[in-house]
Amino acid sequence: MNESPRFSRSNELQRRLHELVPGGAHTYARGADQYPDEMAPVLVRGEGARVWDADGNSFVEYGIGLRSVTLGHGYKPVVEAVCKAIAQGTNFSRPTVAEVDAAEDFLRLVPGADMVKFAKNGSDATTAAIRLARAATGRKIVAICNQPFYSVDDWFIGTTAMNSGTLSDAVSKTVRFAYNDLESARSMFAEHSIACVILEAATASAEPKPGFLQGLRELCDRNGALLIFDEMITGYRWSEHGAQSIYGVVPDLSSWGKAMGNGFPISALAGTRAVMELGGLRTDADRVFLLSTTHGPETGGLAAFRAVVEAYAREDPIGAMESAGRSLAAGVNAVSAELGLSAYFEVVGRPSCLTFVTRDPDGSPSQAYRTLFLQEMLQRGVLGQSFVVSAAHTEADIARTIEATRGALEIYRRAIEAGTVDGLLRGRPVAPALRRSAEPRRH
Repeated sequence: MNESPRFSRSNELQRRLHELVPGGAHTYARGADQYPDEMAPVLVRGEGARVWDADGNSFVEYGIGLRSVTLGHGYKPVVEAVCKAIAQGTNFSRPTVAEVDAAEDFLRLVPGADMVKFAKNGSDATTAAIRLARAATGRKIVAICNQPFYSVDDWFIGTTAMNSGTLSDAVSKTVRFAYNDLESARSMFAEHSIACVILEAATASAEPKPGFLQGLRELCDRNGALLIFDEMITGYRWSEHGAQSIYGVVPDLSSWGKAMGNGFPISALAGTRAVMELGGLRTDADRVFLLSTTHGPETGGLAAFRAVVEAYAREDPIGAMESAGRSLAAGVNAVSAELGLSAYFEVVGRPSCLTFVTRDPDGSPSQAYRTLFLQEMLQRGVLGQSFVVSAAHTEADIARTIEATRGALEIYRRAIEAGTVDGLLRGRPVAPALRRSAEPRRH
């Protein structure tokens, strides 16, 4: 167990990052405002489920690359495949054999799709799906489920609190419906001419009710709209075949990313031939400018993806994540119950995608109490905005985390009993990543 880690070098580097990079990080979810003040480690390396920071501190990491790493940091078969591929060149002026092989690998795993196109980030793939749907239907309105994130592009980010610089015209063509509420979807179709419906089939904290996804499929078919699944998180964490395989509903289009490359950059748009060919050369319709990226098919990302596919065929990473997650959730929730905190702190969600809920003395979700928990876990050698595991999390990692949780929750209980985090929380509470102003965590 780490003994009172110090963050002096990380803090120096974080201050420099704020001078060099807007927000101090290249992803808002990685920002220092998502961690306790002066306790945001700047990392140097990782191995398995462990990471080390610039001060030499070692942590068991959760969230693990914003859910992109399922096999563990530095997983050798993936790293070796990438090194072998890039030694022969990374980017060419014509397609490579690797593009054929990777496409065939992907489509074998996702039998509901006929074609696939690779890219580098999830937002591009998801926005490409929206463009295809609009072209295929001749309609403009996009129906999005009330889930946290789909894309950095205006059609979605313009609907959030962090909408400065977006076009109101794009936002006016986006409507929302509620997850697991078919009636809200029916009402939406009654009021609008909808091009497509997009959602995550399931989330860390929500499973589809019986008939919900099937009902959306039927509504789309009846009204001539396309159904799009965002498989960024569910792909390779629920199943390598996607959530669509688990729930038995085939979308017209699906977008993929994150764990496809075990942390290496690769994403994908997949779908039916009739729709995908609108961006190809086998159509008599006006062509869609689909994904056309310089780095989408670079050999390193494709090699990483193919090595991940091999690992999933050879091993059982999803089973390992489910097992580790069940042990972690059971252990932490048992500690919480023992300390009388079940009403204030609990671990919830799918075992492979766990989150924790922090509540104040009134039972309301609390950023201040969340920050206190993060602070105490960091002091005890655990880094994570969630309890999302990888297949590399060992029994020892889980045991260490449960032990750390006990110490953290003892402090948490003191705050609940006192009715305040004052005197226990050092610094400001964390703040939502998507918020209108830099306050309350301006740097």
